[in-house]
Amino acid sequence: MRPREAEAVGLRPLSIASPTETTQQPMTRETSHPYTAGEKMSHLIADHYQIIQVMSRFGIAVGFGDNCISTVCRQNKVDCPTFLAVVNYVLSGTISDGDICNVSVEALMQYLRQSHIYFLQYFLPEIRRKLLDGIEFSTSDVSFLIIKFFDEYLHEVRTHMEYEERTVFAHINRLLHGDAPADYRIDVYSDHPEQVGDKLHELKNLIIKYCPDSASTNLLNTALYDIYRCEEELDSHCRVENDILVPAIRLLEQKVTEGGVGQ
Repeated sequence: MRPREAEAVGLRPLSIASPTETTQQPMTRETSHPYTAGEKMSHLIADHYQIIQVMSRFGIAVGFGDNCISTVCRQNKVDCPTFLAVVNYVLSGTISDGDICNVSVEALMQYLRQSHIYFLQYFLPEIRRKLLDGIEFSTSDVSFLIIKFFDEYLHEVRTHMEYEERTVFAHINRLLHGDAPADYRIDVYSDHPEQVGDKLHELKNLIIKYCPDSASTNLLNTALYDIYRCEEELDSHCRVENDILVPAIRLLEQKVTEGGVGQ
């Protein structure tokens, strides 16, 4: 989801079986089968470690024992239908209209805000530090271009997320208080996608093809790996916005316009 044009118009134990034993198959789940509130949170994480990031952004810490998902959510004051909607969407790439109807817009907005904090205050600055440590920085060679491209990418991501905080989330807060602004609709946001990944593609090619000989291989390879991971996580973040947040806000806009009360 993109701001510029819109703003112009406004991680299971491993066991080794003896020769006489039958090896037990790992208890993994097909992503096409959605997780439900009664299943154990520990099984979810054991099957799909990437959900640790989702947990973190909902404010859920590890150490929940064998409690089921609904109990863990309740103990952490997290809306369980919203948590499950995001989890199942991240794992399968699909979400039903019924799940969108059950989403708490307020809980989803807080999840996305924590995602912004993760990217802008932790993950992206950490990648930049690894890049600086991995290359001998000079303004006269390719190392300068590597940092320049990364800083331009970071600026684009920051601009995008600050727009969401300033405009989209402000719009959501007004809706949650029963106010339907006449000068802004969520479709203004969703109709103007911004390609924040272009600079990242150029940066990856620059590192892979023209990395300076003086660079630290381990450090730079680690940074490059993190860049790929960051790209995947940001893509997932944007898809949650596009496929869950936007349709949920459309429903909320309709409800408020028809005289209903915000969630």
